[in-house]
Amino acid sequence: MPAQPLSLSIDKFLKYQENVKSASPHTLRAYRLDLAQAFDHEKKTNWTEAKLKEWIHLAQMRWGRLGPATRNRKAATLKSFLGFLFDQGWIESDMALLIHCPRVPRKIPHFISLDEVMAVLQSFIRDPNESELLLFLLLYGSGLRVSEACALNWSTLELSSRVARVIGKGGQQRVIVLQPSAIQILHRRRQQKTSEDMGSIWGGQDLPTRKAYDWIRNRGAKAGLLSPLHPHALRHSFATHMLSSGANLRTLQELLGHKNLTATERYTHLGTDHLARVLETHHPLGSGDLPNMKRLKS
Repeated sequence: MPAQPLSLSIDKFLKYQENVKSASPHTLRAYRLDLAQAFDHEKKTNWTEAKLKEWIHLAQMRWGRLGPATRNRKAATLKSFLGFLFDQGWIESDMALLIHCPRVPRKIPHFISLDEVMAVLQSFIRDPNESELLLFLLLYGSGLRVSEACALNWSTLELSSRVARVIGKGGQQRVIVLQPSAIQILHRRRQQKTSEDMGSIWGGQDLPTRKAYDWIRNRGAKAGLLSPLHPHALRHSFATHMLSSGANLRTLQELLGHKNLTATERYTHLGTDHLARVLETHHPLGSGDLPNMKRLKS
């Protein structure tokens, strides 16, 4: 174990996450915040394994009143940090095994109905805006994360093949299929561009995510939706409607860019109503009409 301030060990952990694990800026900010809150008074102190155990115990006690999801994230940060220290050989035991993440109830992803999708599309007829429509088509039509849509670059598009290559979480690249309406808008935009202005599809620079949130929220209000509309709800809607229409779970995992199938499986329960309708339509007893029970008596 090196004799060094805890702050230096944290800096090395963050650089490892950024350069080796390709952690996103959002993930790095969360790691930095969680570790700062956990070791606020100890960062400048040369640490030992015994001191580290004591500091972590105190940090978890301070976090006791936080919600399960927040405590779970902070516990996961500590586990990642301790796992890094163990892999470097700076601690003798894998202390990450001593930290338990609280069980968080799985939330049902928020999505909008097909009628609400049509209401949003109708709003573009009354109040057209090509950029807002393109964003909607990327989020709902192709299932992109808002960060992926905002960073979409001309160099990643293959309009003739109707595909784009996007970099998702953890630096993972995947191919997404573009809707025909999105292709038409992109073709018009490309014809208007000069060779010097071929960076982001949004005009040379990435679309700010805050602006994207504003566009989608305002569009939901114009469509008369009862609940506020957010970009991630459109991605959830894409997944829900694809699954309800019979899409394969593995295919949906690939389209969404989920590393683990577990993340995709949370959409399976949302197709229950669709399955019930299929059963009613195709099963011999689906109509509810039973044969004369007297004939069945023996």
